[in-house]
Amino acid sequence: MKSRTLQRSRADLLFSFILDIPALLMTVLFIIVPIIDSVIKSFQDYGVRNIISKKPGVWNDFANYVYLAKTDGFLMASIHTFSFVLGVVLLQFLLALLLALILNTEIKGARLLRSVMMTPWVVPTVISALIWMWLFQPQYGFIKYLVNLVTFGNVHDFAMLNNPRTALAGVGIAALWKQIPLMSLLLLAGLQSVPQEINEAAMIDGANKFRRFVSVTLPYLSPVIKVSISMAIIENFKQFPLFWTMTGGGPNNATTTLAVLSYREAFVSMNLGSGAAVTTLWMLMMVLVVFFYNRVFRVQDLG
Repeated sequence: MKSRTLQRSRADLLFSFILDIPALLMTVLFIIVPIIDSVIKSFQDYGVRNIISKKPGVWNDFANYVYLAKTDGFLMASIHTFSFVLGVVLLQFLLALLLALILNTEIKGARLLRSVMMTPWVVPTVISALIWMWLFQPQYGFIKYLVNLVTFGNVHDFAMLNNPRTALAGVGIAALWKQIPLMSLLLLAGLQSVPQEINEAAMIDGANKFRRFVSVTLPYLSPVIKVSISMAIIENFKQFPLFWTMTGGGPNNATTTLAVLSYREAFVSMNLGSGAAVTTLWMLMMVLVVFFYNRVFRVQDLG
């Protein structure tokens, strides 16, 4: 019986293989062969061919990176990017943690507040930018009205996005409004996973609220904090829609970040090589920042 079953299985395998031969031939003929042919042709001249002229590319000896090093635009864009990321991520974490702690208490309307506060995160980034552009509008914006009201009419020309000293902060406020809700929910989920038994034991031992928060809550919240801040760093490092919609990199390049600079170089100045160089350095910076952040967090966990 075993020999007959084995013979049948072999026959079935042979039959299925024969049926698959046409499909294999078609795959080799129409997919694998063209790929191999294009790879061989592209390496015949050891360069990438131009799509239009069919001429091979010419190595420019890192000329695009030399160009960026000679100009002040890349350095200023890097400073603006790191300033924006540091300020927004720090404030975002502190405000989100405060909001999560408030929502973790037994206050009335906590469920409704959790649902309502997610509205900014759901709104598309471009729409958020347009909303804040209207709020910061220097003639009839709501922020100008509030400033005029608080200063008793002493400030008449408040224009946050038109001032090079405050424009980056204006975009940061819009970024905080959009990003705080998600981090708050993540931190709230972490707070609700802290074992109450350990909190109660610390309370019996005489630990006050601050001591319990530092010694009990934060260690359990550490993985959530690590993921939340990593997401915030990446999100703000690659932030482009808010800047381009609200300020376009102005005024006087005060909000030109690496994202805006790469777009300008590639699609405004039509210098694709320089734009690609900015994007490459921008990506390397973001990878290094996240890498060192994770290393610091890992050292703290081991300690």
